Amino acid sequence: MSKIVVIGSCGVDFTAYAPRLPKPGETIHGTKFTTSFGGKGANQCIAAAKLGGNTYMICSLGDDQWGEKYKENLKNHGVDITHAKITPNVTTGCAQISVAENGENQIVVVPGANNYLSKEDVANSAELIKNADVLIGQLETPFETMLEAFKLSKGIKLFNAAPAQAGIDEILPHCTILCVNEPEASLLTNFDVDITNAVDALKKLLDAGCETVIITLGSKGAVYMSKHDQQPIHVLCEEVVPVDTTGAGDAFVGALATYLVTYKGQPLHQIIGAACHVATLSVTKEGTQKSYPEKIDAFNREYQYIKL
Repeated sequence: MSKIVVIGSCGVDFTAYAPRLPKPGETIHGTKFTTSFGGKGANQCIAAAKLGGNTYMICSLGDDQWGEKYKENLKNHGVDITHAKITPNVTTGCAQISVAENGENQIVVVPGANNYLSKEDVANSAELIKNADVLIGQLETPFETMLEAFKLSKGIKLFNAAPAQAGIDEILPHCTILCVNEPEASLLTNFDVDITNAVDALKKLLDAGCETVIITLGSKGAVYMSKHDQQPIHVLCEEVVPVDTTGAGDAFVGALATYLVTYKGQPLHQIIGAACHVATLSVTKEGTQKSYPEKIDAFNREYQYIKL
């Protein structure tokens, strides 16, 4: 069975819901508070697992009450936790999230144990990384750790360059697929990226060494381009009324990885369309991991796309 290996972050989300987001220095009354499991790496891993992916998580958790609880959460979703380590004398990563009624959010992340995911952890899981059909990485753990893993991997290397971070050019030639949103693409290309100039951004990122680049556009879908055919394509997705957009990008990445191995060799526009559909479903519910659809096959739908 194809292996989807995620190396990256785990965190606990403390989420406050309010009619709107507060202005700087302002205190407003919220309507609800929840505690849930998050972190970009684990979100992507669980999104893939819920769609039937055979998933493995390489991560660092704290030795507080949340570390063991998080391992249990991963295990309950069918994720292999052999390489989920507890780091002594460190807290588990966490995020403070505010969500407005219109679905907008603000997030403050405290990395905690995520900062202790090391090259040594890559070495300890080297065989798993080498044999992964898809390796997924992000930027909520040390960059040098991610770079080391991507150098080792022999499969599809799916890099979600999020949160936005400069100085990561060294990893781009090791990326089979680079996936970024508009602000992340803007930081990497040094100009403000939107649908009107997305093709220029795709070309610049391909020139940096990636084989394929995907820029997600929220409700407008995604644009992508590959080195081998140089044809930019805009994949459309249905518009919905968002309830909570937190973690939608992670739902996209997890679904993308799952459909890349489940439908190997199928047109990329269809695979991206299916991933967009999964992300769209996720924003219609509150929360992150609990909002991800389970046991659906979004691939068996027809997705519209436009050659740019």
